[in-house]
Amino acid sequence: MKQSQIFFPTLKEVPTEAQIPSHKLMLRAGLVRQLGAGIFSYLPLGYRIAKKVMNIIREEMDAIGGQEFHLPALNPIEIWEQTGRVEAMGDVLFHIKNREGLVLAPTHEEIITFHARQHIHSYRDLPQIWYQIQTKFRNEPRPKSGVLRGRQFTMKDSYSLDATREGLDASYEKHASAYRNIYSRSGLKFFVVGASSGAMGGSASQEFMVESPYGEDTCAVCDSCGYAANIEVASSALSAAERIADNNSTEEFATPGARSINDLINGYNIPEERCAKSVVYIVDSKPVLILMRGNDELNEAKLQSALKAVNLRPAEAAELLEITGANAGSIGPVGLKTPALIIADNLLRDANGMVSGTNRDGFHIRNIDFNRDFTVSSFHDLRMARAGEQCSNDCGNALRVVNAIEVGHIFKLGTKYSSALGATFLDENGTENPIIMGSYGIGVERIIACFIEQNHDDKGIFWSPAIAPYHVHILGLNIKKSEITREVSEKLAQQCAEAGLEVLYDDRDESPGVKFNDADLLGLPVQVIAGERNIKDGKIELKIRATGERKTVEIDKAIDEIRDILRI
Repeated sequence: MKQSQIFFPTLKEVPTEAQIPSHKLMLRAGLVRQLGAGIFSYLPLGYRIAKKVMNIIREEMDAIGGQEFHLPALNPIEIWEQTGRVEAMGDVLFHIKNREGLVLAPTHEEIITFHARQHIHSYRDLPQIWYQIQTKFRNEPRPKSGVLRGRQFTMKDSYSLDATREGLDASYEKHASAYRNIYSRSGLKFFVVGASSGAMGGSASQEFMVESPYGEDTCAVCDSCGYAANIEVASSALSAAERIADNNSTEEFATPGARSINDLINGYNIPEERCAKSVVYIVDSKPVLILMRGNDELNEAKLQSALKAVNLRPAEAAELLEITGANAGSIGPVGLKTPALIIADNLLRDANGMVSGTNRDGFHIRNIDFNRDFTVSSFHDLRMARAGEQCSNDCGNALRVVNAIEVGHIFKLGTKYSSALGATFLDENGTENPIIMGSYGIGVERIIACFIEQNHDDKGIFWSPAIAPYHVHILGLNIKKSEITREVSEKLAQQCAEAGLEVLYDDRDESPGVKFNDADLLGLPVQVIAGERNIKDGKIELKIRATGERKTVEIDKAIDEIRDILRI
């Protein structure tokens, strides 16, 4: 392809709305253009990259037995109402105002289940893996970071349909393996974390993450053993509070002005590990008092999972007074004004000698025994893991807490959707059962943007051969003035094409500086620099964009050298 004939609108200045490298470079390199908040158009070079990513996805999905569908983005709302996700999605779901009863699909669990109900009737029809690569719509309240958080985007979503839990496990592992292959082939450095299933539901899920300072997810990572988990579910290897020998009776004492754990530590010489912090949440309309050790932060995702809650929120000030009789900073598990469920973090199991609020403003109580002074309904891992804590795999290494970008998510859905929509099959004994499902998503734009986040410098992008818009960038220098340079450049372009290499030939009447800058910005894997001086000596210069390495080679050996660099 001649560069003079391709639409390649580069930008010298970074648009003010672009804050992260991938957003800046996708705009500057002419890969996309923004149409509206969270809405982007692919330009020719950007769409070549997207198609290559989609082709890798298709190959890996087909390899595990996937069958490709193309489902409508426009969905009848009643199907979504049957699973309760119109309410669960809230404002994220786009509704069609001039055609009542229609929504734009943010995902397709309901529609796949609808078609499974139509045609899956027997265990002999199972298992199935159905997938599509389709446009999705989500009314993101804060679209930002370029294509990483858009209102319209391209996603590969696949769904496994099985007759048994063991079958679901096998389908899940097939997808996990396919995802690893997709990211590795695309050139991403990634890690896999255990995650919360959230609004999707189901028994288990994993996220595929790319470490980035601009990521909106937070993960705990162990560089020694490979443990990684989203902070929503991450744990560490801290020991529970030890019981102390002197198990004295409880004693109330005045703590004027003490409204936090640090106030107790600093003002009353109380060790942090002897402080039991109390917080009250309203969980599915009922009050729950949660006890945490010291300054440990309550993890709401863990709380929701532990209580299997649909809705939860911190109690408001007036509710705190009504439930406990005190304001925040003086509440505790002993002497609640209104009976409430009490749960505690695992680090407080069997604890004694603890200090907490006494449900009277300005007072606390010491020597609390969790086995004697009140009833804990249950203990759970409820705390937020912290950087520097020991890995829960007991490998002896400290955890890092990092920001990361999610590039894929896989779920064991179970029967949530099939039960709601009546998608059943008859087993070997003629008994009717709901189909057991899994759901697996990959964001196409996210693969592209995450690759750029990991592979750029101050000059631009450097692509891997697998997803680069072209493999080779031939820069013909001063070709309007030098006939020999033009002839050699065109011949090399033809030879590259004949060798199965995708080539972009810069035949523009531009200065060498402009060509070099545009080539580094776009970042094709190999640059062929055709200058008259080298050509007269029978040589050509090659530059490897990722490393900046340059080498001068004989013209008749250039194709072999390029193939060797690209390993194609």
